[in-house]
Amino acid sequence: MRFNYTTQMKRLPIIAAAVAGLALLAGAATRSPKTQIARNLDIFNTVYKELQTFYVDSIDAEKSIATAINAMLSDIDPYTEYIPEKEQAKFRTMTSGEYGGIGSIIQQRPEGVIIAGPYDGSPAAKAGLRTGDLILTIDGDSVTKLDTEKVSERLKGPQGTIVHVSVKRPHVADSMLSFDIRREKIRMPSVPYWGMLPDGVGYIALNTFSEKSYPEVREATEKLLAGGAKSLILDLRGNGGGLVESAVQILGLYLPKGTTVLNTRGKGVLDERVYKTSIAPLDTKIPMAVLIDGSSASASEIVTGALQDLDRAVVVGNRSFGKGLVQSTRQLPYDGLLKVTTAKYYIPSGRLIQAIDYSRRNPDGSVARIPDSLTSVFHTAGGREVRDGGGITPDVKVEYPDINRLTYNVVRDQWAFDFATKYAAEHPSIAAPRDFVVTDTIYSQFIDFIDPAKFNYDKVCETAIEQLRKLAESEGYMNDSTKAQIDILAGMLRHDLRHDLEQNRPNIAPYLASEIVGRYYYDAGEVENSIVSDRAVDSARAILTTPRYQKILRPAGK
Repeated sequence: MRFNYTTQMKRLPIIAAAVAGLALLAGAATRSPKTQIARNLDIFNTVYKELQTFYVDSIDAEKSIATAINAMLSDIDPYTEYIPEKEQAKFRTMTSGEYGGIGSIIQQRPEGVIIAGPYDGSPAAKAGLRTGDLILTIDGDSVTKLDTEKVSERLKGPQGTIVHVSVKRPHVADSMLSFDIRREKIRMPSVPYWGMLPDGVGYIALNTFSEKSYPEVREATEKLLAGGAKSLILDLRGNGGGLVESAVQILGLYLPKGTTVLNTRGKGVLDERVYKTSIAPLDTKIPMAVLIDGSSASASEIVTGALQDLDRAVVVGNRSFGKGLVQSTRQLPYDGLLKVTTAKYYIPSGRLIQAIDYSRRNPDGSVARIPDSLTSVFHTAGGREVRDGGGITPDVKVEYPDINRLTYNVVRDQWAFDFATKYAAEHPSIAAPRDFVVTDTIYSQFIDFIDPAKFNYDKVCETAIEQLRKLAESEGYMNDSTKAQIDILAGMLRHDLRHDLEQNRPNIAPYLASEIVGRYYYDAGEVENSIVSDRAVDSARAILTTPRYQKILRPAGK
């Protein structure tokens, strides 16, 4: 939607009044006596009525009140949200992992909305839609001017209904294609891949905690154990969390029945709840490693923290996000929902891993992570020291190379994505995911595919040289000799895109391989290909297959 400055300026008095009234209400609701709550409610109600009656322009009641509510909630924490009726389908999809539709990720591009990745076995995949297809029409109506949200609404629908989709397929002769796709109930997998690695190490990737996560993790674990797995890796990198109940169920697979894995504490003593495992475990002794990173949050941290606190697994990777807050939903009038933070959670050692205290804000309203110097020491079941207040710190940290600007630009501007689309159009098959590599030929073709005139290049060195010229001029140092020396330096530091792409091949090739493999083997193939040369997986395997595992969990003297 185009931004209208005049319209936005007219709405400021409405929004400001509503926000002010609700902000007063927020403070009163948590700290004030009932008389003050009633007083501020009355003030807000009166202010809004006066605006409706006397304000010069008409007021969109639904929009202005929603804006005020969201402004009030954002001042509390980022997890407390108002969910109106029209947005609840998206919320239910997140928690259930199911929706009715064609089963594909879509993506906004300058030319319109494209298919960014059909799910394996989905109606989209079975019908023949491919990654990179530009969506032209849906049920006969042009959608080239619509955004992803509007296109998504048109693609979704009741199970069993037919949707007619026409697309333009890049890099093929007959590029205009049409498909009649029967919508199905789409179940987004929680476990995109599981499999056996060398040395009998079982591997399970878990990307969310939904209603379907526990049965999928259970099935993967059962099959790995039946296949002779001697140890397990649970990969929670990039897993932003989900349902607490799902996390507790999954912990029950690896811990004795009745083990306390979580405590949640709300405002009062009566709001405290203890979570214990309630199922017969599959295996409580098999060596385990959990992989985490800065995007592992919430339910991921519950699972990781409990296994670490109980000395059940070695944690490998990088410090997790640090979300120790629990949300519940409350029904509101007119079918609205309030997702509200009702408690903080504490893992078995007693520590709270919340990294930011939203109740203590800086004078400017900002918040910051709790510094390590203010965190407290706790102890695992075996006496190892662990700390609170900043996510889960891994037992073994994995260092990754920094992503430079060139690699960032290649990925951000979809060069790897678009090349993979072209490659898939020209090659009917590739090697198995675990065997596929970006060869010299493939990488050379990729370099040739990039148009230097269209490549958004951050030429840092060249920019610095120009700044040096200006500084030399302003400081009075620019003469023929200085100019000649700067010209020599500029020649030495002039960017050569082909050379730079060759130099950065170790950083770029994994992204390129992931995109290509995904065209043929979907998400499962991408994961399987990526773990072949994954530093964290290699580190975990080395720990699980050597005496180092026991030394980490049971250090000398503990």
